[in-house]
Formats: sequence, structure tokens, C-alpha cells
Amino acid sequence: MNLSTSLNTSFESITLSEMDDVKLMSRTDTKFAFSIKHLPKILSRMGEYYRVLEIDGERVHHYKSLYYDTEDRKFYLDHHNQRVNRNKIRFREYVGSNLTFLEIKLKNNKGKTIKKRTKVKEIPESLTEKQQDYIEKTIGFPIDLGARQWINFSRITFVHKTQQERMTMDINLTFKNKKKSGDLKNIIIAEVKQERMSRSSDFMRIVKEMSILPMRLSKYCISTLSLNPNLKGNRFKEKLLFINKLKQA
Repeated sequence: MNLSTSLNTSFESITLSEMDDVKLMSRTDTKFAFSIKHLPKILSRMGEYYRVLEIDGERVHHYKSLYYDTEDRKFYLDHHNQRVNRNKIRFREYVGSNLTFLEIKLKNNKGKTIKKRTKVKEIPESLTEKQQDYIEKTIGFPIDLGARQWINFSRITFVHKTQQERMTMDINLTFKNKKKSGDLKNIIIAEVKQERMSRSSDFMRIVKEMSILPMRLSKYCISTLSLNPNLKGNRFKEKLLFINKLKQA
């Protein structure tokens, strides 16, 4: 499948400025993971309902992310242990837009994801005093953080034509730290972002008809465990088995 051709012929475009009404910085997220072999059929059915983000003529956009965590992996373990009000902290470069942000994501006790971010010049290997202060004021407590791993991927962003809904598909995902690397290159990770969780999503309906069901999946946690297999990971074993099956499909 030629992805660019499929996106250009099947979808109307939407610009960044037109997306202002669906920023959804406070939202519910529903994730899916499926083999890339399903992508042509899914895209062929989505064009009726969704527009695709286009920036400078490009509809596939490249992201570079460096995740920070404590030495003992507090953020990873908070997620693993299903703690509420947990955080993720990363720097993300939106390559095509020449924009880089320090981003802090909070998953609160109501299942909402709240994202706060501040613009930076580049992705740093260590935090500046200003960045440290921003993090501690945002999460509400002091914390000692270091750069742990890169996660890079390409993303296609869709916006529903009539509903308050955005959805993304992440492709060509790679991850690495200073010692190891890995990838999920033949797996698509899709995420439906809504103000309130609603099964009326056309994407959800399309994939359900293909027997693709939602699953809770964190790119950060899966890659962390893949790069550090000695970490506590019993809650993610089933997900890792599922991901490995998709990789072999």
C-alpha cells in the first residue's frame, strides 16, 4: 500500500488552525493496536467521516520524544501499579513544524488525561533550572529526573467531520536508550481522543466490525519494559504477548 497516495485520495485535509476547536487538552483516550496489514481497509472506510491534518503539504508527521523518569522509574511503576493521578514527562519535537515542547501528562482519578506544555528551543539531555521548576510546579512536588529513553514515530492525525473527536495513528515506532533499541514498525497504535468517552465514534465502529478491540496500552511502558526487562512487569505480560503476536502476524 502506498500510504501517501491513500491519504491524499481518500481524505479531505484540515489545517492546524482549523483544528483549534478540537485541541482536547483535557480528554478521554481510547487506544487500539493492530497489524499494519489492516491499515488499507481501515483507511478506505474512514474517508467518509474524517479529515486528515496537512502541514506544508505533508499528511504524515514525524515526532521525536525523550522521556524523563526517576532513577527508580516512579512514572513507569505508577502506571504499572495502576495508581491514579499519575504523570508522564517528556520533551517532544514536532519535526515538520519545527516546534519542541516540554510536555507533562496527568492521568487523573476520573480517567481524564490532562496535558500541559511549555515551548522550548530543543530537546535537552538534562533539565535546566527553569524546566525543573516548571515540572515541580505542575505536578506539585519536588522530584529528581533524568533522561531515560527516546521514542520516535510518525503520526497521522484525523479529525471527525461532525463530532468533537480527534484520532491519531502512530506508525514506524522505534525506541532506544544508551544500551539497547527496539521497534514496533509493523504495528499501528491508534488513539481516539474525545471530550467524553463515546462509542459513537465511527473509527471505533469500523475497527470493531474487524474484530479489533480497544486495549490500554502505553508506548512508554511497553518500550521501558522492552529496554529494561528486569523491571517489574507482571501487569504488562499479557500486553507484551499480544504485541509480540502482532509483530509476527
